Amino acid sequence: MNLKQLSHMLALSQTTVSRALNGYPEVNEETRRRVVDAAKRHGYRPNPSARRLATGKTGMIGYVLPTGASVDIDPHFVEFLSGLGDYARSHELDLVLSPADADDQETTYRRIVANRQVDAVYISSPRPADRRVALVNTLGIPFIVHGRSDGFDFDYPFTDIDNEGAFHEAARLLVQLGHRRLALINGDDRETFAIHRERGMRRALAASGLTLGERHVCSVTMTEENGYRAARRLLEQSEPPTAIACSSLIMSLGVVRAVRDLGLTIPGDLSLIAHDDVFPWLKPENFSVPLSTTRSSIRLAGARVAERLAARISGLEEGARGEVWPVDLVVRGSVAGAPV
Repeated sequence: MNLKQLSHMLALSQTTVSRALNGYPEVNEETRRRVVDAAKRHGYRPNPSARRLATGKTGMIGYVLPTGASVDIDPHFVEFLSGLGDYARSHELDLVLSPADADDQETTYRRIVANRQVDAVYISSPRPADRRVALVNTLGIPFIVHGRSDGFDFDYPFTDIDNEGAFHEAARLLVQLGHRRLALINGDDRETFAIHRERGMRRALAASGLTLGERHVCSVTMTEENGYRAARRLLEQSEPPTAIACSSLIMSLGVVRAVRDLGLTIPGDLSLIAHDDVFPWLKPENFSVPLSTTRSSIRLAGARVAERLAARISGLEEGARGEVWPVDLVVRGSVAGAPV
């Protein structure tokens, strides 16, 4: 079925049908739903080239993918991409990955915008005063940042979780349980999420007159092996921590292995709280000792970023609104009072 036939069947103009299918806000919701349902029922798909000519839109979301020997594509990225892809697929949007030198992503952003290859872009793993955010904010293309980049004198649209609040509450619980020597196994401390998590933990400790010593902070790529090595380094000190907050459930696998190899127990010798991105294949309740977590689904975050990008492409969302999602603290068997 082509556009003309679909329009005739619905007794609507081709322009109205086209605008309904492309999410134009001037088409009322009842008409849009009727057109979309009919298109699905009869297997109508707009011709991409014709749609681009008619609307000036590609139906594509862009992501500049940093590449190079120092770049790891980790499970957190893949899980986020799965959520974004699920939403994009169900709304007939495509995702375009454009590889770029990790140290010069700006050139690729300029190229894909100048060539009108995509309708919108998203930026992930932001750092303070991130050059990508500063650039894209001037290029006139809809965008969303997954996370936040502090240090700008302008607002920009983002979706983030309350990393500072999450680790503040985790540390506050551990202090309430009597722990005085706490440690943090964090992600890359050049990135805003890790900075916010450390800040939240330090704030909770300071409220009780405690400090987070530099030797009790590890900043590493979030892998199981790095979690193991960081935990060994912390637990083999002369005054080891009695509690650890860990920035990733994946790293906590390594922490648990290190505790076992050292002949220690959780929570008898060490209390452990980790951040759970809600991986379907790694559940904290299935650890040998069910793991206490701060919890927020990174897959849902991916879907939300795609939803907001679609809204910005269609004109349903404007401005520079930021979203900060609260994070749940789920207490399980991996925390207890500090050992005497």
